[in-house]
Amino acid sequence: MPTTKLRVALFTLPIALGSIVLVIGSVVPAAPAAPQYLANDGHVHLTNYVQQGPDIHDFLRVMGDKVGRATLFGIPLQQTWSYRLDGQNAPTYYLDTDAPLYYYSFTDAAIAMAYRSLTPPEQARFDPMITGFNPADMYAADHVRRVLETFPGVFEGIGEFSIKKEFVTSKIAGEPPALDDPALDRLFSLAEEAGLVVLVHCDADVPFPKPGVEPAYMRAIGALFKRHPKATIIWAHLGVGRIIRPVKDHMKLLERALDNPQLSNVYFDLSWSEAAKYVVATPETTKIVADVISRHPDRFLFGSDEVGPKNQHDYLRTYETYRPLWKLLKPADAELVLKGNYERIFDEARRKVRAWESTEKAKRAPSAQLP
Repeated sequence: MPTTKLRVALFTLPIALGSIVLVIGSVVPAAPAAPQYLANDGHVHLTNYVQQGPDIHDFLRVMGDKVGRATLFGIPLQQTWSYRLDGQNAPTYYLDTDAPLYYYSFTDAAIAMAYRSLTPPEQARFDPMITGFNPADMYAADHVRRVLETFPGVFEGIGEFSIKKEFVTSKIAGEPPALDDPALDRLFSLAEEAGLVVLVHCDADVPFPKPGVEPAYMRAIGALFKRHPKATIIWAHLGVGRIIRPVKDHMKLLERALDNPQLSNVYFDLSWSEAAKYVVATPETTKIVADVISRHPDRFLFGSDEVGPKNQHDYLRTYETYRPLWKLLKPADAELVLKGNYERIFDEARRKVRAWESTEKAKRAPSAQLP
């Protein structure tokens, strides 16, 4: 029997009837129950490769009562529109043209202002990330620090940014990132200091590798992560890409990392429909992944990797693609992957980054003037 509240103009009189409380007066309906969300989204882009996307209030409506919380970031790269190459056919995706990509730092300011346009309850559903930096630039960490100082109380992490990505890193103007680049170490060190979550895309291997050859980047990405044990790191897409297929015994290699105490700070996101297709390709592949997750349910989290989602149907397609996987997981494990791990990781980041910002603000405050 639901709780009912009754009021009178001059006084209220509570009457206890077991677990039911009545207050004499007019009937006020009980507040509706909180939505039972399907998931939180650890990987979604509000904008695309030409910085276009839905208004954040429209995106909230797309999330609706299906997605509870979501990261919030754009894409750090802007696709060049070269009239010489493409004429009036304006490209909106990196596969549309041979024109180069370049880093677009204003994306962070745009995300911050969109977030600030929300009410506090609406803001609580988002976890914004800084992504408008060149990870091959020693000044990347300085950019992150400036963004935190300019927009205090907003950001909780960095990324998604790419180190090795099929078709993309080779198109970026300037030098591509390297896994042993001191610029990356400087960036990860700031993340450790400030408590920022690091969401990084790095393919585990090159496209079309030769059979029997060790994955090209697996050892180097592991070494980078080990150098920064205090950083909370999320490796996007399980290291898989559009044509970067899971290497032979891919999940065995990932489980080796999961079992390594030096990599206990590393998590894996199940984002992107292009990666999901490999997981659910056959009942056997789905079971292999489900078995690994069941042994390490606190190390995986769901993400859509949708770009500028405009409707709920398209937004949920990665979630729906993974339904065979969800069915194989124990309910408690699925709950961690879909919601619990996200909340634990980003709640802790909120606390740490806000504390760091407060300390840094105190350091910058002018000294008290003596009379």
